[in-house]
Amino acid sequence: MYHLRFNGTHYDIGYKWGNRLKLHGTNILQNVPFPITEERFTFSHECIPIYEKYFPEILDEIYGIADGQEMPRENLLAILLPMYCIMPSANCSCFAVKTASGVVFGRNSDFLTATEKLNMNTKYRFANSSYAFNGNTTAFAEMEDGINEYGLAVGLTSVAPKEIKPGLNAGMLVRLFLEKCKSVKEVSTLIKTLPIAGSQTIIVADAQGEAMLIECTPTKIQTKHIDNNCHYICATNMFNLPKMHQHNNLPEDTWQAEERYKTMVQYFENTHDVITAKQAQLLLSGTEGFMCQYDRKTGKDTVWSIIYDLGNNTIYRCEGNPSRKKFNLVQF
Repeated sequence: MYHLRFNGTHYDIGYKWGNRLKLHGTNILQNVPFPITEERFTFSHECIPIYEKYFPEILDEIYGIADGQEMPRENLLAILLPMYCIMPSANCSCFAVKTASGVVFGRNSDFLTATEKLNMNTKYRFANSSYAFNGNTTAFAEMEDGINEYGLAVGLTSVAPKEIKPGLNAGMLVRLFLEKCKSVKEVSTLIKTLPIAGSQTIIVADAQGEAMLIECTPTKIQTKHIDNNCHYICATNMFNLPKMHQHNNLPEDTWQAEERYKTMVQYFENTHDVITAKQAQLLLSGTEGFMCQYDRKTGKDTVWSIIYDLGNNTIYRCEGNPSRKKFNLVQF
């Protein structure tokens, strides 16, 4: 996992990183594990006006990366804006659980072993009003999980869509929440105003002890909060809230999403008010059932695992499969 530290305006951050890659002989286009089809170009072009309205800063960063790489901007847009929508893959597990001291947030990032050397941990500090955050990703400008300076933690899992429309994809939603929201309440308000591109689940949790599951498509949003009647929320790669079942479009290979979800539900149903960061690590590492025990020969694996212990203001990260590698305490 690469560790990168970014400071400045969005464009300058993008340009410096794209140019640094170029100077070291790395061409982003040569490392994309899928073809950049005409469908992707068309879809990304339709999404641009939405990003200009709702998240123009991320366009500035993407343009900076492209300019630093000396590549056409539209090529990079066609890679990033259709992500999680066109050619979706079903992977990742995420949960948030209420404890005596706050909320413990955990996530396994499951992806292709062929690209795991390109995974990034990033720390952003901006010259404008965007909030600083520490995030992890397989897709540079987009984020898959992270925590910002106000203690808001966010993580996604991908869901195969029945429909896609021009809008913000899952990785861009995570990034937007990290940069613009301080709390679960603010995310709950913002998500209702945004055009959504595909299908995804997103879990958010904050330093005040609140947590929320979002299951959404371009036409439907449903949420579930931790409360006195439910001390946990979790997600894999399907919709589980009753009103969202009709929007499921499970691919042939779900990366054992049903089994991972069952493992988390059974564990949390049998444990109350005793969850610690250590116990969360054990759950993510597969000691309670299937979570990350993939056969690497198939080309897929858990490529990192993260714990945000919001009640104790600590982060634990495992750079690799947690059944084989250890978690380390890291600094924001």
